[in-house]
Amino acid sequence: MSTTTVTTTPVRVLRAAVRYGYAPAMLLGVNGAGIALASAGAGKIWLLALLAAAIAASFTAERILPYDQAWNRPLDDGGRDAAHTIVNEALILGSVAAIPALAAVVSIADIWPHAWPMWTQVLLAVLVADAGITLVHLASHKMGPLWRFHAVHHSVKRFYGLNGLMKHPAHQTAEMTAGVAPLLVIGLPVDVASALALAVAVQLLLQHSNADYRVGPARHLLALNEGHRFHHLKRAGIGDVNFGLFTLVWDHLLGTYSHDPARRFTSDDLGMAAKPHYPSRYLAQLGEPFRRSGACAPGPAADGAAAMAEPI
Repeated sequence: MSTTTVTTTPVRVLRAAVRYGYAPAMLLGVNGAGIALASAGAGKIWLLALLAAAIAASFTAERILPYDQAWNRPLDDGGRDAAHTIVNEALILGSVAAIPALAAVVSIADIWPHAWPMWTQVLLAVLVADAGITLVHLASHKMGPLWRFHAVHHSVKRFYGLNGLMKHPAHQTAEMTAGVAPLLVIGLPVDVASALALAVAVQLLLQHSNADYRVGPARHLLALNEGHRFHHLKRAGIGDVNFGLFTLVWDHLLGTYSHDPARRFTSDDLGMAAKPHYPSRYLAQLGEPFRRSGACAPGPAADGAAAMAEPI
């Protein structure tokens, strides 16, 4: 056996593990552990530790098997993205902690299927939340006031795990309210909400991951990075596809699904063509939606027409 073979075989094994094992490990392993912890009544600190492990796994996978090596290099955005992550995760955890009080106000009838196995309860919560979040996401690309806040998320110039939580807190709140409110109305338990909060964070890591993993035909059903890159194309209209958070079911039903296995992406494809110099600092991004410039008006008609003509 040659020296080259000896030195490269472990690397090949690691890359194969990421390519075919990373997504199942996150979707089934991390979420499964979260469901077990929540079901056992474990403290939130354990779920936070599990989330930290998931973030570490995300960064590791992106370095072992990157889709684009350049996306692993910070563009003076590491601190900003960390701030978005901390603030938005705190909002999610805060909303979970507030569920008993919220349920007392908005609950109409406790018809939640408490007798179901825990994993099926979480799956039900995921599917209901997916519908609400996806529809608000779609509306955010159609309605000016919502787009002002959602534009923060589309200002990214590289595609990696923490992009998922790079959102304006107001938009994060709008999406989560749409996803969770229907569940609260029918008696969502706190333990299921805790597992759902973890599942949302894991999904956002996977959906924006720079890891070049594969899920086979499931890419047409699950809202993962291979399809979500199309959503971040910077031209008006072209990126108005693949809105789903957990699944692409609603995109298939609404005619907003798009995929081309031959398409490759670089940083030149990302961001907003109408506003390439969107503020890049955290506090500036929080304030931008409230400024006149936060409208992010589309570019010239000719540019828009050319964008719509581009092949996907």
